[in-house]
Amino acid sequence: MRKIGCMGGTFDPVHIGHLLAAESAKEAAKLDEVWFVPTSIPPHKPQPDTDSQARCEMLKAAISSNPGFRLETIEMEREGASYTIDTVTELQAREPDAQFYWIIGSDMVGDLPNWRRIDELAERVTFIGLERPDQPGNDAALPSFLRRRLLRAAMPPLGISSTDIRRRLKNGRSIRYLVPEAVHDYIRGNDVYGS
Repeated sequence: MRKIGCMGGTFDPVHIGHLLAAESAKEAAKLDEVWFVPTSIPPHKPQPDTDSQARCEMLKAAISSNPGFRLETIEMEREGASYTIDTVTELQAREPDAQFYWIIGSDMVGDLPNWRRIDELAERVTFIGLERPDQPGNDAALPSFLRRRLLRAAMPPLGISSTDIRRRLKNGRSIRYLVPEAVHDYIRGNDVYGS
């Protein structure tokens, strides 16, 4: 079976930290591919300021040089809020020969019990929880069914966030080296974020 890691998010914009996280998870779990799954309507955070097409174009630019990375627009094509269980169920129906992993940051691991239909989701995927050396994970509070379905992957500490990147652009500050060069060029060339 192909081992496919999926990484969801708004990617507003995609940055070096996202790519490093995907590569760290790919290596740790020996994944065949990592699919970036941009959400259309996130259920637990505000709607992205940037339209779906621009976020997808930035993702395409960011991952174009890595044959192990792919853009998956399943959540952009679906109406309504994007819940992971719905995405995974649909992906498994389309790709019955694949074993799916869901890549999340260490900050999200503790929130897993609150995810929609988490019991069913944990039967369908293995979670890869990325952790930084300065923030080791503590899984003791997780229910045992989640602990059994969680792999940990080390990730170098990197203090980059999409929120900070948007703030920098708003204030006329440089984002060079925080995003891939192709994303930097796309943002500048298309006046994304009023840059």
